Amino acid sequence: MDIILSFAIILLSGVLAAKLLHKVKFPAVTAYLLLGILLGPEALNLISGKIIDISGLISNIVLSIIAFGLGQNFSRENFRRIGKSVLWISILEASSAWIAVTLALFLLLKKPFHLSLLFGAIASATAPAATVMVIREFKAKGTFTSTLLGIVAIDDAWCLIIFAISLAVAKSLATASRENLFLLKMFLYPIINIGVAFLLGASLAWVISFFSHYIRTRENLLIYTLGFIFLNASIAMHLHLSILLTNMFMGMFLANINKESFRFFNILKTVDPPLYLCFFILAGANLELTLLGKIGVMGITYFLFRLIGKLTGASLGAYISKATAAVRKYIGFGLVPQAGVALGVALIAKVEFPSFGGIIFTTVTATTIAYEAIGPFCTKFALSKAGEIRE
Repeated sequence: MDIILSFAIILLSGVLAAKLLHKVKFPAVTAYLLLGILLGPEALNLISGKIIDISGLISNIVLSIIAFGLGQNFSRENFRRIGKSVLWISILEASSAWIAVTLALFLLLKKPFHLSLLFGAIASATAPAATVMVIREFKAKGTFTSTLLGIVAIDDAWCLIIFAISLAVAKSLATASRENLFLLKMFLYPIINIGVAFLLGASLAWVISFFSHYIRTRENLLIYTLGFIFLNASIAMHLHLSILLTNMFMGMFLANINKESFRFFNILKTVDPPLYLCFFILAGANLELTLLGKIGVMGITYFLFRLIGKLTGASLGAYISKATAAVRKYIGFGLVPQAGVALGVALIAKVEFPSFGGIIFTTVTATTIAYEAIGPFCTKFALSKAGEIRE
């Protein structure tokens, strides 16, 4: 009864919190995180401990669905549509945030390199929801808006690739004292991990596409799609691969080999709202408030250098791709928000590295609340400066 009651509280209070905070222009993600902290074991304790214990399972389910959807962005048609500016800007702003945060924590704060590397990888993510919300609210249109939408659509996919590489390297570095060939392992393991994930995702995408003509109804299509996503995730976990990459590759291949692939992606929109709500609220409930006092300088450094990396990388990408002056100056301000994928990979880091994963997750959760609070204002500033807000 406690578990069922907890889910009832999560769903109903989540809807209410999102409605209330929307009145003061708070993004729904921020509302869910704050509510999760309030309902969690370190505050009101209204969520069953059994649900907290399986939050990792819920996270894997939701992240598998998110990663599958992100694969759609790698279709040939999408790349032709978004153009070279979006590609250059998205790659450089993600990698610049990765490098900036990693070096800042390693060189300035003297943190272990594997810890710094994981923070840097998480910093590469951008949350599209807050940015899209502002664009819709102010009915922004134009070249700047189109470029920004293209970047936020593909950005989290780069984050998954960066995180998979960083996680593999971090694992090798963390066990360096017990491995004679750790340098060889450090370079080979990420390549093998990504390569096998690529093959697994491609194989299952072919199977999905081949048998899809037997699926006639929307209900069966939903069951069929979710079944393969979970199958892919389970095989990946058994082989110690990234569930994020395997599902993203499956979505990517499906988008390129099946002319009606949009059906698989669109059908998931009928079930993902309650899953996302539970994911974010449980992310807030997993926040260890006792660790907040320890993030201090590290949290501030992560917050500032992620911004520096995003702004610098975005401007550099816009300059290289010869984008418009408005894009070169202001595109980075639209990439401030950070939420879903960042929280998901931070939760993975917490599970993979019990000794220091808690401080990673707590830091990312705390800064996510700050980013989601200021992000919409930064996006509005950028759109206004670009002259694409219709007053």
